[in-house]
Amino acid sequence: MDALFGERNISLSSLTDFSKLDVSTKKHLKNVYGALSVSMMAAGIGAGFHLYSGINLGLLAVLGGIGFMLGLGFTANEPKNQITRLGCLVGFAACTGLSMGPLLERVIMIDPSIVTTSFFATCLIFICFSLSALWAEERSFLYLGGTLLSSLTTLAFLSLANIFFGSQLIYQIHLYGGLLIFCGFILYDTQLIIAKHKNGDNDFLWHSVDLFLDFINIFRRLMIILANKENKKSKKKE
Repeated sequence: MDALFGERNISLSSLTDFSKLDVSTKKHLKNVYGALSVSMMAAGIGAGFHLYSGINLGLLAVLGGIGFMLGLGFTANEPKNQITRLGCLVGFAACTGLSMGPLLERVIMIDPSIVTTSFFATCLIFICFSLSALWAEERSFLYLGGTLLSSLTTLAFLSLANIFFGSQLIYQIHLYGGLLIFCGFILYDTQLIIAKHKNGDNDFLWHSVDLFLDFINIFRRLMIILANKENKKSKKKE
């Protein structure tokens, strides 16, 4: 019994064993995930505003998000600018939440539990893939970059082509393929953030944007997948 519990303690402690990361890198990652948490809250507020106010900002929210993103990117990463840059990050995340409002509204009409299920599933996926990237050998997932970007470009062309063809198969490839690709991006972006930090790039606000976009894209696709399945079930019952 002692041996059994001893093994269990070792396995549990290994979950948070990131001894190969130096103190500076750990601090940087804490800042990145802190900024990511703030972004997620801002996105939730933006989505909630759409749902409860009924105001559909549509294109204005997208343009606002682009504007805040440009503001974050072009404002120098200096201590005196941190509040301004944090405001840009929060604004970008809130606009992202606003732009997701119409999708959330449609999904809630089908089944409100889909939103909760998709969110917790995305959190689980994000945590598992992030831990995998942190446990893995340094830079081992950076080689995925070319493949992931090529795959994403291919999906973008397929999506454009499907405007003319209207193929259900292409739509499914874009949906499920995108889900797999953004799971891969969690691995890639996590290790890229570490590599950038070790090369002197300490812009944790900008680094958090990559992970935020990975999370949002996975969350959006999971909602659509579950909503489509629920629709099919409803049609069969009819």
